Amino acid sequence: MKTPADEKKRIIHTKDLCKSFTTGSVEQQVLKSLDLEIYQGDFTVIMGNSGSGKSTLLYALSGMDRPSMGAITYEPPGQEPTGITMFSNDQLARFRRDHVGFVFQQNYLNDSMSALDNVMVVGLLKHNSRKELAAKAKELLKRVEIEEGDWDKFPTQMSGGMQQRVAVVRGVINSPEVLFADEPTGALNSQNTENVLNILSDLNSEGQSIVMVTHTLAAAERGNRIIYLADGIISDEVELGPYVGNYKDESNPDIDRAKERHAKLKSFLQDMGW
Repeated sequence: MKTPADEKKRIIHTKDLCKSFTTGSVEQQVLKSLDLEIYQGDFTVIMGNSGSGKSTLLYALSGMDRPSMGAITYEPPGQEPTGITMFSNDQLARFRRDHVGFVFQQNYLNDSMSALDNVMVVGLLKHNSRKELAAKAKELLKRVEIEEGDWDKFPTQMSGGMQQRVAVVRGVINSPEVLFADEPTGALNSQNTENVLNILSDLNSEGQSIVMVTHTLAAAERGNRIIYLADGIISDEVELGPYVGNYKDESNPDIDRAKERHAKLKSFLQDMGW
């Protein structure tokens, strides 16, 4: 259950976060002294035009890439704050294994492994009991509507939507404190997009913290907090409240609230020049 905004617990924060890339003799500053707080249980969406620094920020926050300057601190519930900026490569790898999950636009499943094994291979990095892990993986696969008859399928035998659902399960198998998603529906058709977004919304409604980069309005509507980047800085953000279903679905009992959220998000993005 979501807590009121004034009671939210911070789970990640950054201070003066900078990231630069050098090509030849030219340095490009992609993130510019960025201060940001991510809150436990939020579905945070990062938007912005191409080149605004969205994915760069996501990779820095998740420990997939290192900032050029600044600090990133995690504050997991019940644990001491941990600064990850100065971690060694091995420390970062362990941190990612223990604290975060990933879903990418390309699913990066191993073609030589079944659906179940693609999930298990990530879980075995953290879990000692293969039996317990297998039970958890099967439960999660069923939850995303991948039944037992499909567990032995290889990626080449799956639809794109099924592959991405397996990728979502792989991302949450280790019970991450934060699930990072980089354009997770960018390669899917409309129906599979809806299916994957429904899964993410369900996970979030149960308390899973999610940070997602997207360029689509439909995906952004799943977030409760939208952050807009421009030229490596936060231009503005808007709080929408929890997702309450499709604003076009006349059978939705919360359709009026859904329409309000849609209008608020659309107005915000228009103000951002999106």
